Amino acid sequence: MSFHSMWAELLPVGRSSASGGYRRYAWTGADADCRAWFRQQAEARGLAYEVDRNGNQWAWLGDPAAGNAVVTGSHLDSVPDGGAFDGPLGVVSAFAALDELRGRGAQLTRPLGIVNFGDEEGARFGLACVGSRLTAGALTVEQAHRLTDGDGVTLPQAMEAAGYDPDGIGPDPERLARIGAFVELHVEQGRALDLSGDRVGIASAIWPHGRWRFDFRGEANHAGTTRLADRRDPMPSYAETVLAARREAELAGAVATFGKIAVEPNGVNAIPSLVRGWLDSRAADQASLDTVVTAIEKAAREYAAAHGVDLTVERESFTPVVEFDHALRDELARILGSDTALKVPVLGTGAGHDAGILSGRVPTAMLFVRNPTGVSHSPAEHATEDDCVAGVTALADVLEGLART
Repeated sequence: MSFHSMWAELLPVGRSSASGGYRRYAWTGADADCRAWFRQQAEARGLAYEVDRNGNQWAWLGDPAAGNAVVTGSHLDSVPDGGAFDGPLGVVSAFAALDELRGRGAQLTRPLGIVNFGDEEGARFGLACVGSRLTAGALTVEQAHRLTDGDGVTLPQAMEAAGYDPDGIGPDPERLARIGAFVELHVEQGRALDLSGDRVGIASAIWPHGRWRFDFRGEANHAGTTRLADRRDPMPSYAETVLAARREAELAGAVATFGKIAVEPNGVNAIPSLVRGWLDSRAADQASLDTVVTAIEKAAREYAAAHGVDLTVERESFTPVVEFDHALRDELARILGSDTALKVPVLGTGAGHDAGILSGRVPTAMLFVRNPTGVSHSPAEHATEDDCVAGVTALADVLEGLART
């Protein structure tokens, strides 16, 4: 099956007719349809299919128990109203690359695996990379059991409702021991390749990043009868903090975003009692990130005090800087540069990935495919078919080069 036909088959799954974006949330109907598609692709190619204890899907060519396997893949879930490429491009390209290798008659000496990691985006339970975090032991069973969606459904309840057994979730060192190298292909979430004129690049590192929850607590009251001087309104403090985040990020050459908010009682004619905002911040190095987040919190506390509002700040997740395996990265550059005088560009990224989570346990690397607009986490996310096919060829070259050694 060609890349185009696979892509066309997966494209309508979980797509909102209203926004044109995707709502493929973990352990929902759309997620089940994506999982069924993955299994179908694996079985159609005669690959050994399995689901691990954390709900991640695997397809194997060769015996994974032999170890030192070369694994590729990504994820199929999405952020709310996200684009088509973030995650699925890596999974579709993995199957397409295998097809290309078979068409070449490639003789592989190492097992080859394709994986779909569950709940990478964290759209439902608020924590990114749940499937890979559990597998790598970066998320404890106790922490996982406390994850709850907006309707109060816990992660174990959601897994059970979807037909999976949540009792076995947790670290999976035996599975990780199978992997000799993991290479994740992903659409670039930025414009570096577009600006350089290259179709494919190699990742160098993932910026340190985290999520912080800011709770501004005031006093609910009538919007029409309460004097401005008498109000303990948390909304102005929150609004001023949003502006402070933009200001501090610009000063440090970082990024900071309040992209999610919850308001209580959430009435048009009611002063809020609570404004809860989630900050996502990322920077090229740890010192810059610490500077930005510290400055934002300091400003938020000053604004809250000025408005008679209480503030609590909680860090909900954090990932330190991830340096991808240098030897593997250099090997990818050698493989991709062997037939051309051009040097394959090496790029840093501010986005988190399953490859980053696994990097502490197995050698990992990433390939990026050009994104002509740089837009991601949006229905406008895009990559041309020619660039996607170039990504498939690059991935096939890398897999062949690694799996023959």
